[in-house]
Amino acid sequence: MKRNIWLASLVSVGVLSGCANNSVTTSTLGFANKVSKQGSELPYSILRNDLIDDKTNQPFEIRNGGFGSAMAANPNQANQFYALTDRGPNADYTGEYGKGKSFPVASYTPRIGLFEVAADGKVTMVKNILLKRPDGSLISGLPNTSSLGGTGETPYHADGRLVLEDDSKPYDKTTNPIKLDNYGLDGEGLVALKDGTFWVSDEYGPHIVHFDANGVEIDRINAFKDDSRVRFHLPAEFQHRRANRGMEGLAITPDETTLVGIMQSTLTNPDKAAHKGDLTRIVMVNLSNGRIEQYLYRQEKTENSNSEISALTANQFLVLERDGSFLFGGPDGISKAKPNAQKQVYRVDLSTGTPLSTVPLSSSIKQDESYGLMIDGLTLEQYVQKNGWDALAAKGIKPVSKTLVVDMVKEVAYPHDKMEGLWVINNNHLGVLNDDDFATWSTNGKLEQKYLDQNTIDSNRLYIIKADLMGN
Repeated sequence: MKRNIWLASLVSVGVLSGCANNSVTTSTLGFANKVSKQGSELPYSILRNDLIDDKTNQPFEIRNGGFGSAMAANPNQANQFYALTDRGPNADYTGEYGKGKSFPVASYTPRIGLFEVAADGKVTMVKNILLKRPDGSLISGLPNTSSLGGTGETPYHADGRLVLEDDSKPYDKTTNPIKLDNYGLDGEGLVALKDGTFWVSDEYGPHIVHFDANGVEIDRINAFKDDSRVRFHLPAEFQHRRANRGMEGLAITPDETTLVGIMQSTLTNPDKAAHKGDLTRIVMVNLSNGRIEQYLYRQEKTENSNSEISALTANQFLVLERDGSFLFGGPDGISKAKPNAQKQVYRVDLSTGTPLSTVPLSSSIKQDESYGLMIDGLTLEQYVQKNGWDALAAKGIKPVSKTLVVDMVKEVAYPHDKMEGLWVINNNHLGVLNDDDFATWSTNGKLEQKYLDQNTIDSNRLYIIKADLMGN
């Protein structure tokens, strides 16, 4: 079955017209009218195609691709957007040295792509921006050391060999150790500023890194007090991010003074039992003075993923909340269809939530150096899990309000498992981008092609939706 035929059969609801920022009328931006209701595919190249799919016993493609971890408007050109890759192709793998990740392209450099939507709706790539250290050398997507939040993910090559400082020599813990990278990023959130620079948040540290227009690091924010690269710090509790579920979304207020990040899932605060909840955190960082504020966001169900946050005003933001299921069953086929798959965008108003810095301390409410605000000896994550949100409200702490704006399952019968990019085109039009995972993933540690069904390889696709983003 051909891809276009298959996708066309999925969608019964049309994608309506879009336009650029609020100073540009719909009539001057026809590109959104031309984006197919099945979405416009992003271009890709092939990273490698020599590996054998464990299910089909045939060679498969690892694609670059991968531009779906986040997206942001180009503030200087209305029909362009930036999109971010994560750390590169990877999959769960357990080898001789324990649990870790298989990196079939271990040398991959995380990057930002600039894309343009033509008048006919076709998406083309304008340029790649490879991310670099302050000295201009390329970063990798390999894990950080434990002192900077590394969770012990051992990197392996696709053939099961360790990724070493020098792959031409045998492993030696002292003279040729496992290769880690304290500049390595697993990027998931993206901000593009008017001056051409970028902020990227990730799910390693989490780190928030400022890059110049050429992708060279110029500043960094994280929760690690001993990191000499950092000017401002996140609260210590952010060190307890759940593995692979860090700061998944990043936005900036319209005046470009304050970064706003959202954690993908409940923190492991103070332990793994705590992260099986629905309390997640939004953090604001004032870029002029480093002042921090936190708010709570309540997910629709436990262990969901907050995959993006985008600014509307200084207080109102869009939050992309999703699960990991395929509406039509994905590679498992229609028998495994998930009609209740959740791929939704909410409008949140920070002014309706309790700023955690304003909560008065008392004999029962204390501030812990590592775990943040605690109530009766429990972290906020533990307290809500044990007592519920009403009990937290009784203590004077409320989450931000949320209003459903877009349900992508209802709008376009969204077929992908991951929905991770939001592009605020104007107050009435929203771009949405999926993460295709470089068209690869694994089953039981064995690399294979990522399919939407038995015949359709997953790929990055841009959707444009008409919606009242502001609630007017």
